[in-house]
Amino acid sequence: MSLEIKVPTVGESITEVTLAQWLKQDGDYVEMDENIAELESDKATFELPAEKAGILRIIAQEGDTLEIGAVVCAIEEGGAPAADAKTDAPAAAASTAAATTEASENPDSYAAGTASPAAAKILREKGIDPSTIKGTGKDGRITKEDAEKAVAKPAAPKAAEPKSAPAAAPVAVAGERNERREKMSSLRKTIAKRLVAVKNETAMLTTFNEVNMQPIMDLRAKYKDVFKEKHGVGLGFMSFFTKAVTTALKEWPAVNARIENNEIVYSDFADISIAVSAPKGLVVPIIRNANALSLQGIEKEIINLATKARDNKLTIDEMTGGTFTITNGGVFGSMMSTPIINAPQSAILGMHNIVQRPIAENGQVVIRPMMYIALSYDHRIIDGRESVSFLVRVKQLLEDPARLLLEV
Repeated sequence: MSLEIKVPTVGESITEVTLAQWLKQDGDYVEMDENIAELESDKATFELPAEKAGILRIIAQEGDTLEIGAVVCAIEEGGAPAADAKTDAPAAAASTAAATTEASENPDSYAAGTASPAAAKILREKGIDPSTIKGTGKDGRITKEDAEKAVAKPAAPKAAEPKSAPAAAPVAVAGERNERREKMSSLRKTIAKRLVAVKNETAMLTTFNEVNMQPIMDLRAKYKDVFKEKHGVGLGFMSFFTKAVTTALKEWPAVNARIENNEIVYSDFADISIAVSAPKGLVVPIIRNANALSLQGIEKEIINLATKARDNKLTIDEMTGGTFTITNGGVFGSMMSTPIINAPQSAILGMHNIVQRPIAENGQVVIRPMMYIALSYDHRIIDGRESVSFLVRVKQLLEDPARLLLEV
């Protein structure tokens, strides 16, 4: 008796996943709870365990997009192969030949003519009946490649039309002009949909300011060695920005709010989303209750989340929620940008690179390390006064970091 293994529910907002790769092969013996495949959602990659011991029978193929509850594979009854079992080559060859003959004489197996989820979708879009396709997959199953190669039967020929003038030959272009196509990952598709939705569904506006980073740089240079020796982590800019943001959010709560239906939801806590570049794209893990953390606590949590992001180990819970986002394009050399809001949040702060620029200070022109900062916000909930005042407060706290400790 076989057991079907289906795509599990991995989150309320997730309706489909992509089969990233099989960790075991068809026909392999698997133990109960052994990981057999990797599934990729729009938020994270997770492993699919075997729900019983037995022989693995693969149904879905790598790259298939599967809905929650779709069958991924089946596990049949069967024992583990003996460790000292030896294969008799002539017998194995004869057995293979017999199996091939039997398959050719009995093409109507349970899988013959059955399309994989991805293949079925392609055939529907092309308007092709799966019964007209001869599958090349296991037991005659129609694979994604079969569907992509399939073409609809041509319509009846039309009456001959008068010949027109021959089309001009395309102009030859020197040099190589290669192209390649890659299927968008679930993460990239979701990012694309959400960014377009935010631009279309919010009244997004951006306000700018600049910060003299000299005071923070002097403070870091003076205490970074002692800080690392005592706390085991470095003292970076992100902890200062996070601390400044959580302080300013207390004073301007609308920046930390969100719209749900016809209500405005205000949060008395600050869950700060930190944009992190991961191998499969941009992810936004969350520092929970950042308003209650010290500088060292924030630094430790940033390192923990960034490490998980690089290793694709972030859980869905670690990326769900958040009341405000900070993104740092400066690490890639960005001088100025208009960051896009991370819905359903109402605002996002963009950090940029630090550049030595001349500024007027006490009536004198001096050179200082300056950073442009940008606040993109939803004008439906945040007024101009609130957005500008919030950004000015962040600037004030960063240029006089003692205020962060004294809360003044």
